[in-house]
Amino acid sequence: MTTPMTWLRPEFQGREDELIHLAAAADLAGVTRSAVSNWQRRHETFPGLALLTGSPDRPTKWVPRAEFEEFARAQREKPRGRTGPRGKIRTRAVIVQERVDRCARQVARLEAQEEERTAALRRTRAELRQAREQLLAARARIDEERAAFEALASSSSR
Repeated sequence: MTTPMTWLRPEFQGREDELIHLAAAADLAGVTRSAVSNWQRRHETFPGLALLTGSPDRPTKWVPRAEFEEFARAQREKPRGRTGPRGKIRTRAVIVQERVDRCARQVARLEAQEEERTAALRRTRAELRQAREQLLAARARIDEERAAFEALASSSSR
């Protein structure tokens, strides 16, 4: 079975060795396949397709290699980034520093919270000690009262 072929630029028929499919073109240019796909959609100067092969649903697209290399070289030489107004540019170092600052603030907040809770725990423990002492004293007084009452009761019954 032969692969279906559709020539869009018949001048390259018989010169298939001068063509490159877009996936190989991406490898040649050192970019991703999606970058080449974006170039094709966004740039009128992208080389015209010369050949379509394979399934009509998902054809393999071929362009002249020399034209693609020239286009890719022009893309690499273009200044990068937006040309219009934009927000503040943050370098990776700035982003990492912001993350470090955010973590440092969080550590400081948690340490302050720990100190507050430690102080509250100390106060609670002191109050608990005091309440236990008061309970022991109250039990001792009840025991004394009970002993005195029993002593009175036994002396009056004699």
